[in-house]
Amino acid sequence: MNIEGKKVLIVGTGKSGIAAAALLSQVGAVPVLFDENESTDKREVEKKLPEGVRAEVITGKLPDQAADEAQLLVLSPGVPVDTPFVEKFRDKGVRVWGEVELGYAFSKGKVIAITGTNGKTTTTALTGKIMSDYYSSVFVVGNIGTPYTLEALHTREDSVTVAEISSFQLETTENFHPAVTAILNITPDHLNRHHTMENYVAVKESITKNQTGEDTCVLNYEDPYTRDFGERCPASVVWFSSARKLEEGYYLDGEDICRSVGGAEERLMNIHDMQLLGIHNVENVMAAIAMSSSYGVPMEHILNTVKHFKAVEHRIEYVATKKGVAYYNDSKGTNPDAAIQGIRAMNRPTILIGGGYDKQSEYDEWIEAFDGKVRLLVLIGQTKEKIAECARKHGFNNIVFADTFEECMDICVKNAVSGDAVLLSPACASWGMFPNYEVRGDMFKEYVNQLKE
Repeated sequence: MNIEGKKVLIVGTGKSGIAAAALLSQVGAVPVLFDENESTDKREVEKKLPEGVRAEVITGKLPDQAADEAQLLVLSPGVPVDTPFVEKFRDKGVRVWGEVELGYAFSKGKVIAITGTNGKTTTTALTGKIMSDYYSSVFVVGNIGTPYTLEALHTREDSVTVAEISSFQLETTENFHPAVTAILNITPDHLNRHHTMENYVAVKESITKNQTGEDTCVLNYEDPYTRDFGERCPASVVWFSSARKLEEGYYLDGEDICRSVGGAEERLMNIHDMQLLGIHNVENVMAAIAMSSSYGVPMEHILNTVKHFKAVEHRIEYVATKKGVAYYNDSKGTNPDAAIQGIRAMNRPTILIGGGYDKQSEYDEWIEAFDGKVRLLVLIGQTKEKIAECARKHGFNNIVFADTFEECMDICVKNAVSGDAVLLSPACASWGMFPNYEVRGDMFKEYVNQLKE
């Protein structure tokens, strides 16, 4: 798409929107940043723009002239694609892209893209590390925190871009064509945005829509949605499984990660040689190994990186032990399925912090996963009553409400005894009480690190 001289309306003035404006300015387009929130300070938005980048900033109601002049609409991930605002542009024939599609349009080299309800960030970080340990030009972008548009113009023909792609970002892809993809798992999430599970599943599967048989898609054999999709996937499928031996693919056999090609088994590594906790991380590691091997990295290099790789911040992250109590930050456990993995990773009696923004999730399976391990549930945020009701329905009654995060932490410390774990794994998004899950996790760590030994 020839974009030089064209006016591009960017909806959203956060990190993603600013990065998109910077790229567009550098390639000769005319970026216009728009935020419908009237209280947004235009000068503060302009200050975020990199030196030399100019963009018009509009807040409040979008003037008709600005809407009529827009030749491309770029949505930040948080902007729903089915609003009347967006539909008006579509009806006029204006293309609607997201920041990922924009980044891809101006990047070089090949892309490895990872999606799934849970495990994306860890798998993306690990795959990125494997790639950067072997190749000279590697970029790790997307939902992991670095906008694709921030790095796109730095890529070369020999570059590898490893991208964590959320369902929100997939809604606005058009030509995005990764050489290697992975769909780690699909469990209910973001149904307030996607409306139905069918829509959510279809969006996740769309990561492969431009792939062909010459490309690779890594899929989880133990997830019913991805197993079903394997029969329809346009790319060549590589399976991984944490529950059974596979004739073709990667699997866990006892405590060993194995690979089978043509029925011939090769034992790759013992799970105790890696520094990540939990069966979900074994799955993440298998996916990363499968993608990296498919891309051409020798197995000895892959395994060396895996063995030295440490947990991603905010994902079952060990913080400290104070007075015999181990504290774990799993703030990235923003849905029940992710939070189940946090509980499973605990090997001691656990005081659990849950609750937050309501994404219309159901909490039954999460409560059932307590399995005698959780001895106290401390609830915060918008969902605390809903979760408490669900917990009582399942016979779990040791529940305490807290109005603030500090009060919540005080309750945990007061009730914890030597040999316990305190786990922040909320099963909910952070919005409402915190700007994002990182701030929530950072507050948890700050509180813990100030405790006396």
